[in-house]
Amino acid sequence: MLALLSVSDKRGLVPFAQGLVGLGFELLSTGGTLAALQAAGIKAKKVSEHTQSPEILGGRVKTLHPRIHGGILGRPDLESDKAEMAAQGIPAISLVVVNLYPFRQTVASGAAEADVIEQIDIGGPAMVRASAKNFRHVTVVVDPEDYEGVLSELERSRATSEETRRRLMRKAFAHTAAYDASISSWLSTQAGEPFPQELALPFQRVQHLRYGENPHQRGAFYREHAAPAEPTVAFSRVLQGKELSYNNILDLDAALGLVLEFPEQPCAVIIKHNTPCGVALDASLTAAYRTARAIDEVSAFGGIVALNREVDRTCAEALAETFLEAVIAPSYSTEAQQVLSAKKNLRLLEAGPGLASPEARARAQLDARGVSGGLVLQDKDAVEPPLEWKVVSKRAPTADEERALRFAWKVCKHVKSNAIVFANGSKLLAAGGGQTSRVDSVKIAATRGGEALKGSAVASDAFFPFRDGLDEAARAGATCVIQPGGSVRDSEVVAAADEHGMAMVVTGVRHFRH
Repeated sequence: MLALLSVSDKRGLVPFAQGLVGLGFELLSTGGTLAALQAAGIKAKKVSEHTQSPEILGGRVKTLHPRIHGGILGRPDLESDKAEMAAQGIPAISLVVVNLYPFRQTVASGAAEADVIEQIDIGGPAMVRASAKNFRHVTVVVDPEDYEGVLSELERSRATSEETRRRLMRKAFAHTAAYDASISSWLSTQAGEPFPQELALPFQRVQHLRYGENPHQRGAFYREHAAPAEPTVAFSRVLQGKELSYNNILDLDAALGLVLEFPEQPCAVIIKHNTPCGVALDASLTAAYRTARAIDEVSAFGGIVALNREVDRTCAEALAETFLEAVIAPSYSTEAQQVLSAKKNLRLLEAGPGLASPEARARAQLDARGVSGGLVLQDKDAVEPPLEWKVVSKRAPTADEERALRFAWKVCKHVKSNAIVFANGSKLLAAGGGQTSRVDSVKIAATRGGEALKGSAVASDAFFPFRDGLDEAARAGATCVIQPGGSVRDSEVVAAADEHGMAMVVTGVRHFRH
């Protein structure tokens, strides 16, 4: 029995190979894999000895040979194949263990283009695909996590079952497809083409979910193969709590996206059903969280919290006062973890350093959404174009009002359209969103905010189509407003602001969120 081993990921290689030798397999290998086997005292034949052809072109051509691919693709139950293999002296290869050159890792390291190109594997994918195609006769292993199971099955039965080979076939084709997708994605990035003619998205499954958005829907969680530079939900470390749900993941992502807007000082964000119900800045993280929670304590119950500094004991004690679904933060002190460990079901996610870094938001990202029969792809609404804000009212905002407008504007783009946000310079006061009429969003926010809106700033994610929304905002107590502008009735809206003595700033940038 022949087994071919050629792996870049050498986890578990030696004990697996030792087990194969113990079962009577003869091993074929190449390059670093062969060196690792020989260093462990495991007998293996160099592929070039098997093919009787030298490796050429600096190792670019090693396994692309009829004695390799004929041995993999041959069908021993087909007489014509058996006859050809016998005539050519090609022995069957029944086990192929291959994983591919570390292309993604090389890209992530910042290597030069020539070095990245050299990590595009040719022979490896060819062997994996050939083995997977001939799954009825060949077992293909691309993941070290499968070594133990395959070895156990071989020890029990001297062969793998068809069910196992089919499972490994599916995994093999997924492995090469994701690898090729990573190459395609990198090439598109290099060419400055974020929207290529053919789109391949390389993601790997993190976990099956208990269900999707609702119990009757199936669900799973996927992430990119390589961790991006900025903190993400997908690459956060789960420290404790119940398994993440589909809705938890969406809300955590919304919370993280909003807290990243405020790197300069401690910030707390509370999300409920993908909508901010508490956002606050303060001198300490604990104070920021308590302020954010107090904005709407009813909605905060069962909410998702994002924080942008390490959680200490004091903050943990504040978090423990309310039932929360999940918390995401850069890190947690040992004392904080001890406090929160009493909340067995509370999901704690550690996003790692970088939450407070302005550079974390500068990386270009794409946002994908499925539609019937397709996908729409766009730049993520992460970094605002560098357009100059303009004061269009008779009165300019004061320094305090400008601070409040900037805060409100950052929060507003994280509220569902039509979005209206009332705020001061350090906290959300009330928000209205998800309405088909902008004036209704203003009325909802005004009702929720009440007397707290006196002297506030108001932000609108898109222009006011009529003056009615502005009139309602003034009636609620707002003294200044920020909006993109661009309505055919802009002059009427500006005139309304002047009537109410409000300062109005237009940004020239819209922040729809559907």
